[in-house]
Amino acid sequence: MYNQTQQGIFKGMNRAMSCIALGMVLGTVVLISLFGEASAQLMQAVRTGLNPLLEWYYVLLVAFLLFFMIWLGVGRYKNVRLGADGESPEFTFFSWVSMLFAAGTGVGILFWSVAQPILQFQANPFMDASVSDAEAAVIAMRLSFFHWGINGWAIFSFVALAMAYFAFRHDLPLTVRSVLYPLLGERVRGRWGDAVDLLAVFGTVFGIATTLGLGVQQMNAGLREVLGWADSVQLQLAIIVVIMTLATLSVVSGVARGVRLLSEANFWLSIAAVLFMLLFGPTQYLIGMTIEATGDYIQQLLRMTFHTNVTHGSDWQAEWTVFFWGWWLAWSPFVGMFIARISRGRTLREFVMGVLLVPTGITLIWIGLFGGTALYQELFQGGGIIAAVDADVSTALFATVKGMGLHPLLAQFVSLMLILLISTYLMTSANAGTLVVTTLLSGGDAEPPVAHRLLWGVCLTLLTAALLLAGGLHTLQAAVIAAAVPFSVVVMAMIWGLLRALHEERFSPRDGARSAAPVEPWMVEDAQDAQAASATQEGPA
Repeated sequence: MYNQTQQGIFKGMNRAMSCIALGMVLGTVVLISLFGEASAQLMQAVRTGLNPLLEWYYVLLVAFLLFFMIWLGVGRYKNVRLGADGESPEFTFFSWVSMLFAAGTGVGILFWSVAQPILQFQANPFMDASVSDAEAAVIAMRLSFFHWGINGWAIFSFVALAMAYFAFRHDLPLTVRSVLYPLLGERVRGRWGDAVDLLAVFGTVFGIATTLGLGVQQMNAGLREVLGWADSVQLQLAIIVVIMTLATLSVVSGVARGVRLLSEANFWLSIAAVLFMLLFGPTQYLIGMTIEATGDYIQQLLRMTFHTNVTHGSDWQAEWTVFFWGWWLAWSPFVGMFIARISRGRTLREFVMGVLLVPTGITLIWIGLFGGTALYQELFQGGGIIAAVDADVSTALFATVKGMGLHPLLAQFVSLMLILLISTYLMTSANAGTLVVTTLLSGGDAEPPVAHRLLWGVCLTLLTAALLLAGGLHTLQAAVIAAAVPFSVVVMAMIWGLLRALHEERFSPRDGARSAAPVEPWMVEDAQDAQAASATQEGPA
């Protein structure tokens, strides 16, 4: 592990990193609490100032990651294993897929699966006055698929693969800094390494806080629709406290038990929700819409990947693509480490195909059914969804259920099940995120101290509450975009580090069968490093 303290309250943690991270988060909470309106205005100003840069910078970065991951999955390194040669995967395929999907996009897709198609249906730069309502609905679905599809999962999969490769194949600690070992050498143990992992922590905590904030607002909307509870900041704060308490207790039990069981539970709940929409919604329309929108998405993927705002003169890209790519980047250390932990033993081909295609396919079906139901109501059943979304984005899902014409008791039951699903996804994301933050701050320890997991559960609760108090959705979006920018620079360095390490894998046979891993010259830069490496076979401690 990297620089673990051996005694005191920070035993098992990197003391310097923990103090800086705690100071950063608690300082942010205090500033936002004391100067809420000014803090919200500042974050919005930062977002506005960054948009012109990010409208092309994020486009190029995400496009490169997509093509880079496809190359890793089908190219010369596809048979390299994330672990020892011949090692079997730690989890079954079903458990693996359910965990990576639940921790990756579960909360966000519940929030946006109805709201985004409806908002895109009203206005986007890819349609004009000559487009019919039916064509506009397909375009809206395509754009929703784009922001939740393979491009975003390319970000997650790259960070996960890079960390898993260095952790399981070269026995380095499971942290972001380990990916830069080919570039920094032993300096990853010092301040440079600390700085890299702190940037990962910075992006992670704001990414989690954004997701939790969106989920809490949606739960509040659901409780209002079902139980008649009024919207209030106090209720939202109570929800986040309950969710984070349960999540923090769950994460103490570890990935193999608590997180896995919770992930599989909400995976089955998700399947039930999808089947309900398919059977009780406009089935023929939903199947046709999902198929047509998927084809449109595949055909237009290259164009959308490289779309910039320059030729359209609107703020659509800043409001949507910049936000979503920033959100995926901010979440990538958290989701990446979690996916890495559950992916030991898989080849690069299995990993890339699984992480890129399976969650993307599930996401397209989910948005196709939920978003398609909302669009059908708007097109053929008198509308009402647009008005609900424009009034409060967080009500979109429940307004759609209400508009399905179900028996009142059935509609209420379904809404309650969706509230339960939101809560389980929130807990899955929160407990995985808490574990990831403490793993980074402990120098890569897969089982960081329980006391610090509890402490960071409290810190994430406070940060989420502060951001909600400061202005809700727009403040959450601005915070995550700003937090993602520094880590995006680390991502580019990680690409270089992974390529340099994979260069030594060129000696492996094409069928993946290898007798021994090659000597990695990047691990030993001079005679002193060579002596240190021979004395410590498992890499930096």
